[in-house]
Amino acid sequence: MSEPSILINRDAEGLAHAVAARLITKLVDVQSSGGVAQVVLTGGRVAAVVYRAVAESPARSAIDWRRVEFWWGDERFLPEGDPERNETQAWDALLSHVDVDPALVHAMPADTGQGAEAAAAAYAETLAATAGVEDGDGVPAFDVLMLGVGPDGHVASLFPENPARVVVETSTVAVYDSPKPPPTRVSLTFPALANSRETWFVVSGEDKAEAVADALSGTSDLPAAIPTGIDRTLWILDEAAASRLSRG
Repeated sequence: MSEPSILINRDAEGLAHAVAARLITKLVDVQSSGGVAQVVLTGGRVAAVVYRAVAESPARSAIDWRRVEFWWGDERFLPEGDPERNETQAWDALLSHVDVDPALVHAMPADTGQGAEAAAAAYAETLAATAGVEDGDGVPAFDVLMLGVGPDGHVASLFPENPARVVVETSTVAVYDSPKPPPTRVSLTFPALANSRETWFVVSGEDKAEAVADALSGTSDLPAAIPTGIDRTLWILDEAAASRLSRG
């Protein structure tokens, strides 16, 4: 596990563009060794700006987008194409603007009536089918995992006090009774989130400041305090989200 590094940007817009530039650089670095880059996407307001900034950057042409494999850390269990789905957001802001290989874009199953448990099991099977023999827990070794943090300290769809946060025997879990709508979701579990070389917490806004400070205190049991990258953990914040951190 890596110790966290904290990077602070002036505002949400600067934060999003800094993350976009960092993501482009990381994908180019991974591909320079001949590999397929493995990226776990997140959702939310700032994430949409990040993806749009990547799509609009001239530097995006340095990436072979057909050698990028996309995953999601969590998803709202809604019908396909619903604007509230993280997948829909990512396609609108980025994926439809670059030459991705659709076979390497692994959206979490939408609600087609099969139930969230079946959707979680199906995603776990997809992860396991892609994982190599050297990868742990039936999950591919992600190069970058991006996570937002909620005001309550949740990450992905693992909320404080929700039973899903303690699931460790599988890579993906159905989440019920989410305190944030919609109530039913699908999420990677903590063991799956731990299988990333770099974990980036991308957080904006004063309403997240207390959760950020608690998670970074070293004593918190908030979900946001748990995932760390194998090689690197970055907390990429704007000034508002960092406002309760000690600068001493």
